[in-house]
Formats: sequence, structure tokens, C-alpha cells
Amino acid sequence: MISEHRYDVVIVGAGGAGMRAAVEAGPRVRTAVLTKLYPTRSHTGAAQGGMCAALANVEDDNWEWHTFDTVKGGDYLADQDAVEIMCREAIDAVLDLEKMGMPFNRTPEGRIDQRRFGGHTREHGKAPVRRACYAADRTGHMILQTLYQNCVKHDVEFFNEFYVLDLALTQTTSGPVVTGVIAYELATGDIHVFHAKAVVIATGGSGRMYKTTSNAHTLTGDGIGIVFRKGLPLEDMEFHQFHPTGLAGLGILISEAVRGEGGRLLNGQGERFMERYAPTIVDLAPRDIVARSMVREVLEGRGAGPHKDYVYIDVRHLGADVLAAKLPDITEFARTYLGVDPVNELV
Repeated sequence: MISEHRYDVVIVGAGGAGMRAAVEAGPRVRTAVLTKLYPTRSHTGAAQGGMCAALANVEDDNWEWHTFDTVKGGDYLADQDAVEIMCREAIDAVLDLEKMGMPFNRTPEGRIDQRRFGGHTREHGKAPVRRACYAADRTGHMILQTLYQNCVKHDVEFFNEFYVLDLALTQTTSGPVVTGVIAYELATGDIHVFHAKAVVIATGGSGRMYKTTSNAHTLTGDGIGIVFRKGLPLEDMEFHQFHPTGLAGLGILISEAVRGEGGRLLNGQGERFMERYAPTIVDLAPRDIVARSMVREVLEGRGAGPHKDYVYIDVRHLGADVLAAKLPDITEFARTYLGVDPVNELV
């Protein structure tokens, strides 16, 4: 059976990007969101530590420093105009989430609290700065909940467990134009055709192709494949960011927030090895530098464990109260999956 639907905007994907687009479109035009998962199970929920914006709520900061850090952290390969727009508009993006009701951690004065994150500095690299806006260590989860509630408020229609198979193209005098999508309903096997004036692809990445990854099993590059098969342009597909810290052998994310709150990376000899590679910002160096440094320690025989194939993160000095207040999920992950209590043991 084939069913047809007509909307002004069809959004494929219900993670942070897809639902944020839906919140913007929903009050104005008829909007549908197609997702192969229930929206609040999207992989945005795995994001833990925070999102960066130069609010300057805790320490002096500005979007130009944020721009510098982003360009430098990307080894000067990023589109610098796009970086400038992102860093300048990040401030309003975070404040928009606050207005929608997102439960950020707060300073004693009631402002959005901020913590340190890797690669983020003040005065063009002179010292770390508190720039990441967060909700404990479940920031992504809170983003999804907040956006979903606002989508419901604006009568956005969700088609959950619909797997998009292809783009619908219409030939015009100026060439082919995307006019909708074709989807498969997982529960029934029925085919659905969605006609739309605009189609937004927000399906996430393809990180699950790697054996050890923090990416969910659903991140299989579906949207990328759909676009590629139609011969439409894709940009920067060679770039995958690898998060340096995860539970050894499992890939379960250990957020940068752990280091932002003061966690220390140690090799098998108990040394703070990042002091050798990034003496100014140490454990809060950009992710690629931290990842390479960890690999070098292992390759040079300074890893930990029976096979010397991982390193430790040490949060014992933070104390049980800080871990419970700011890193509760990560603490529980270590206890559940490794049988390690971060309050008293190395992770």
C-alpha cells in the first residue's frame, strides 16, 4: 500500500538539528518530521558535557575568541565565514533554548553556568575559559526533551519509525528539484510518499562504521547515502571527529566535561602525560591533540592495563559530591560497565 502526504516542510531526522528546524518552521507552516527512532532516543541524547557559547557568565569571554579557537582547533581547514557565523550566533542559540525551558545548571546568581571544554581559551590561546553551557552531564538529553516539547506545542507532526528510502525529484526547466521523500513504515511495511515545498536532511553521521565508537547503532549514514545516490553534492565527507575519552573497549562516551571539571589523564605509570604535549592547557587541549597523545603513550609502552592498551582518567580528587552533582551519569556508567567506582578508583 502506498500513502501520500502533503506538507510545506518535511524534515528527515529528529535529533537536535532536525527538531530545532521543526521548532522554527512549525509555527509558520505545516511541518512533518520523519524519524527511524522515537525522537527522544536520537543520538543527540548521548551528548553529555555541554554546548559552547561565549556568554561570559562565569569568566570574561567573547565570540571572537571562540571563533579563533574553532578555526585553530580545526587546523585552519574550516570555512572561516561559517565559523564566524556559528560562534557569533551560538549565544542566541543557547538563550533560545533557555527561553524554551531547558534546565541548564545555574550560577548562584541564576545565570546559565559554564564549564571548561577542550580547546576553548581566552585571549587567543593564553588560558582556558569556561564556555560550555551544560545541564549536568546529560545536556543532549535535555536538549531533546526541550525541543520535543516545543515541537508538540507548535503542532509539528511526527512520523516515528519511518525509514526514508529516497528523495523524490521533479524535473523542471532549470533541472531536477527535490519535492519530497519516499519512506518505509517499519511497523506495517507500507510505503509513504511525502510531498513538500522544502526538505531538510538532518540524519546525523556514519560513525557506527568504526568498531569502537561512542556513536549509536543507528548512525549508519542513511541521509548521506540518500543524497549521494541522487548525485547531489556533499562537502567535507573525509572528516570524522574522534572523541578521545570513552570506556576502554566499549566506546561509551566519557564526556569532555570530566576534564572540564578537573579530571586528569594518566598513563600506566601514573604520569599526567598531557603536560608533555600541551603544557598550557594540558588535559583541555583540542580533541585531536588529546587523541594523538593518548595513542602515542600506548604505542610507546606507557599504557595501562594487562595489555597496556588504554590510559586512565582520574577524578578521585573531585570528591563524591561534585561527581554526584555534575557528573552523575558518567559515574554510574563506570560503576555499571566497568565495575569501577570513580570516587575511589581510576577509570
